[in-house]
Amino acid sequence: MAKAVELTPGVYWVGAIDWNERNFHGYTTERGTTYNAYLVVDEKIALIDTCKAPFSEQMMERIASIIDPSTIDYLIANHGEPDHSGSLPAVLARAPKAQVVCSSPQGASILKALYGDELPLYPVKSGDTLSLGARTLCFTTTPMVHWPDNMVTWCPEERILFSNDAFGQHLATSKRFDDEVDLAEVIDQAKKYYANIVMCYSAQVRKALSGLRGLDIAMIAPAHGVIWRSNAALALELYTEWSSLEPRNNAVVVFDSMWHTTEAMAETIAEALAECDVAVDYYDLKHNHISDVMTSILQARYVAVGSPTLNMTMMPTVAEFLCYLKGLAPKGRTGIAFGSYGWAPAGPNDVATSLESAGFNLPLEPFRRQWTEDAAGLEAIHDAVVALVRDELPEPSDGE
Repeated sequence: MAKAVELTPGVYWVGAIDWNERNFHGYTTERGTTYNAYLVVDEKIALIDTCKAPFSEQMMERIASIIDPSTIDYLIANHGEPDHSGSLPAVLARAPKAQVVCSSPQGASILKALYGDELPLYPVKSGDTLSLGARTLCFTTTPMVHWPDNMVTWCPEERILFSNDAFGQHLATSKRFDDEVDLAEVIDQAKKYYANIVMCYSAQVRKALSGLRGLDIAMIAPAHGVIWRSNAALALELYTEWSSLEPRNNAVVVFDSMWHTTEAMAETIAEALAECDVAVDYYDLKHNHISDVMTSILQARYVAVGSPTLNMTMMPTVAEFLCYLKGLAPKGRTGIAFGSYGWAPAGPNDVATSLESAGFNLPLEPFRRQWTEDAAGLEAIHDAVVALVRDELPEPSDGE
């Protein structure tokens, strides 16, 4: 029987582990995920979030290991997406007196659309509170982090922030806390999660973080992955850094190639960047998933994208990547377009157009090579990239 895990006396994790999830909204979840739900037992009993519908029985078993589910008074729906609210009908079937606390008005409208107009809704706004007895739940709406209905729930007596999608990671593990697993893996998965889900809402993240300032947070309990128990301050620092969208002296070279000409161009660009002391991540799209590329792009200053011409446009793999890139909106970076062609340079030209449409600055004309690489042409690409980087990088200050 599935058991609850205690966070603090009277507060429990009662979620579900999805060991086999491998693709979540278009990005790879090679380590699976969890759907976290939390139970607060006081004079009144609150369930904070639920889980994806196929895992409802696992969650209900964990709840039943602590209390009779029929005694639940409140179901806090921080976010209506079905991986968090999918078990809401199953909970209400077992907890007939429970009221569903959600954000007003967006949470109410989304939950009604998903589960019908007869829900026992209790809409709240930022600053509203709910007394459970010895504990209080305080609500702060965080719209577009990453849906319009999102909110977080703060329990000041326990100093726990129930953050829903913020600070999450897609990481399935039998352990529940950050100090019980490899912290480097937690950070890597949190960064991948941010880059592929949250990055395009960074302005809203910055606003949400400002609203959390002043809270004495001891623990961050997200809706996916492990709970930040020993490293809550670090989680806040990471989100502050990532949401700034300030690039480091990093570059990403990403491409597909048919007969190695575009690949030779990619290698030349990567070598030129490295020669200028720029850290380079190199991705051939035949062997790497676009979600891993996006994790590197989160903090990259330079993004070089290459494609040969195929059927008078770019390769489908590159087109898919650029569509994904545009949606996640890491604007203001320096883009470099390149590629080979036979009778018309449509591939590299289309790459340049897509990068500009995505908000990248393109100070160089696309690099185009017809049919095959040659030493003189590759040397020209190398020299142009070196000149670009050395022109853009700030001069070192005295003493450096």
